[in-house]
Formats: sequence, structure tokens, C-alpha cells
Amino acid sequence: MKKLVLLILLFSSLAKAQTKIKAYFSRPVDTSISSGVNAIWLNQSIDDTLVAYINRAKYSIDLAVFSYDQSAGMANIAAAVNSAYLSGKVIRWIYNGGSSNSGLSGLNSGIKKLASPTTVNYGIMHNKFVVIDANSSDAADPTVWTGSCNWNLEQFYSDENNVVIVQDRSLAMAYQTEFNEMWGSSTSIPNATLSKFGAFKSDNTQHYFNIEGKIVECYFSPSDGTTNHLINLINSADNDLNFGVYTFTRQDLADTIAYKISHGVRTTGIMDQYSLGFNANTTLTPIMGNNLKIYSDPNYIYHSKHLIVDACLPNSDPAVEVGSHNWSTSAETKNDENILIIHDDTIANVFLQAYKASFNRLLGVLAPCTTTDVEELENSFSFYPNPATSVFHLNLNHEKYKSLELLDLYGSLKYFTTDLLTELSVENLSGGNYFIKITYEDRVEIQKFIVIKNVY
Repeated sequence: MKKLVLLILLFSSLAKAQTKIKAYFSRPVDTSISSGVNAIWLNQSIDDTLVAYINRAKYSIDLAVFSYDQSAGMANIAAAVNSAYLSGKVIRWIYNGGSSNSGLSGLNSGIKKLASPTTVNYGIMHNKFVVIDANSSDAADPTVWTGSCNWNLEQFYSDENNVVIVQDRSLAMAYQTEFNEMWGSSTSIPNATLSKFGAFKSDNTQHYFNIEGKIVECYFSPSDGTTNHLINLINSADNDLNFGVYTFTRQDLADTIAYKISHGVRTTGIMDQYSLGFNANTTLTPIMGNNLKIYSDPNYIYHSKHLIVDACLPNSDPAVEVGSHNWSTSAETKNDENILIIHDDTIANVFLQAYKASFNRLLGVLAPCTTTDVEELENSFSFYPNPATSVFHLNLNHEKYKSLELLDLYGSLKYFTTDLLTELSVENLSGGNYFIKITYEDRVEIQKFIVIKNVY
């Protein structure tokens, strides 16, 4: 009864909010730092929530799931998929060939499935995504379920995990394109001859999406250079940086975080104990001290993988990175993975609420957000839109104005003028993060902006 009541309240709340991007968490959250939208802990109800979305499907369900174990309480997922199949929906299921996936035995024998390769040159099919009704003519139908949860009782109920659900046709079609590449066809029947996994895949999906005015980036590993996008996101931090990762072994990511710390960005992090002994941990531990916590529960794991940038600075492009991609070389070069980078202050705050609770459970103290930088930015020059695709409009303070500069993340000058502009073209800039620097006679002001290309 508790789960039923929770789900009724949850979906009633979603209907009122009508938001297309939702985030949920497997462990308790701390809403004391909510900026208006409270994070939601799905208390032993992630499976029921997943079932509710499966039951909504009208035409098709594509599932790419690392592992589904039919332990106690998990049979309801197979039952929902079977019901969808028997009612005429097209069901396609990709799973990791090297995992037990005992839950698959509960599926109707008519449901088509495909295992990923188990050769020595391949890693794992580590995705945990579902695409619902990608090709529906009703724009309200296409939905993507993703995040960090594998499908078993511990992952849904006890381990630290997140779920992200996005209702958007263009994003759903990008995920379906990725699915079809592994499936080997766009039909209900897999084609093992044409299917491509891991390093054999190509970068063939759209990466930037405008969803309710929020820019969302989507990348798949190993074809899309995901680590470089993580590095760019870390480099974009102006004020605060918080990360939680199950497997963190990449030296380049650790070095980038260390660089931001040396330049005054307030940084905290959580690693699972699995990351101990790797260079990333030995690089960051002396620098971060008590601001880096190791999750060492003997019974459970910190399985989330997320990065929160500038959640305390709403005018500085707050963003969250989520998905299945651990910060490891296997994830970068071998595994099939996916991530989303969501540029939105509300989602950033929602993840910060969940992160703060996790950090507190490890006896960490997350400093409250400061408002000094925000107030300074609010009283300085302004420009819009941000992100921009071709041009943005400027509102500059005329008094004591001297010059305007555009700089990339590494400080290289892209544009300079002493004219007092009201608009500025960014069509010649490639997609990414930049800074606009305004020099006055008595001060210098800098703000960050993002240029995006081919937004759908």
C-alpha cells in the first residue's frame, strides 16, 4: 500500500509540474537546500515507477540493460514487459552477454533479445536505458529512462543510484539510433551480422537538444569521446563542483579537478571504495582532504555516477552530468555507455539535494551555497540567450566601458572590440564553453556562456 500511495502522489505531482526532465534517487535526500523543487527519494519504488512507464507504452519499448536479476520484488518488471508484448507492443531487449541476467528467464519466449559480445577485445554493454514510443506521432509519448541503476533489488532499494527520465522525441530518437546500431537493424528482429558494439560503433547521433528551454547534451561511449566532454564540463566550473562516482580511475579527469581546485573552485567528491589504489584517488586525496569521501559500506556500493557544476551559481550555466559511464578507461574505450549533460539550475539543485544527503551520510559537511558571486553577476552586464546558437544580445553598462573580449576555456582570445555592442555574432565559434570579458576603467567582469550547434 505504501508503494501505491507513493506512486499516486508521484504521478499526480508530475502531472501538475508538466516537466519533461525528471530525476529520482534510491536513497534519502536532503531537501533543506531545495531552491523550490524538492528532490524525490523513491523509497523502494524504483521498480514500480519503471513498471508504470512500461505500462504507458503505446507502440514500442527498446531496452538496453546491463543486468536484470529476477530477485525478490523484481518479477514485476518482466510481468509488465510481457503484458506490453501480449498487447501488441514491439519489444526489443539488449543485454550484457557476460552477466547472469536471470530475470530474462521470466520474459515471454516470443520477445526478441540480443546479447552483447563476450570477446576479449570488448568490454561490457553497460547501458541501463529504455526508449518508449520513439516513433510515436504524439510528441507527448517518446520517453527515455536512463541513469545509473542496474536492475536488481540492491541497486533499486539500497545502493546509491539515480534515475533520469526525459520526455522528448528528438532525444528518444537519438537513443533509438544507438540501440539500432547495437541491434543491427531498425526492425523487431536483431541482425547479428550488422550489429555493432563498443569500438565498432560510429558517432552517428545528435548531441545537443533543446528541451523546455534547457540545453541537454547526449553522448554514447566509446564513439563520442565522452571523457573530453566531462573534462570540458569540469573546466566550465566557476564556483562549485561536486562529484559522485563508483569507479574513478582516469588521471586526466583527476588532473582537471585538481586544476579547478587550485583556481578556487569549491570541490567535494565521493568515490566508492572500488576506486582506492588508483592514481585518481592518490592525486585528489592530498588536495581535497575531508572534502573527498570514500564509500566503504561492506554491504552496499556507491553506484551513482554524476557531476554537478555551479549548482550554487544560477547565472553561471549550472549543469549535471548523469548516466552509466564510470570515469574509467574501459568506459571510454571499450564499453557501451551513455551520458546526459543537463544545463539547468533546477536539475542541478535537485541533484545537489541528493548529493548533500549522501555526503552527510559519510560524515562530510557540505558548505552552504554563498550568494556573493550571484549578486555580483546579477548587478553586472547581461546578455541573452545563453546558451546561444548564432547571436546573443548585450546590455552593457556604458559608464567607464573600455572593451569586450571573447575567450575560450583556456583563455585564448577569440574576439576583441572597443565598440559598445548591443549584439554579437557567435556563428563562427564551434560548440562549447566560452567567457565574455568586459573591461571597465575601474574593474573587469567575466561571465560564462555556451555556444551550441545543430540543436533539435
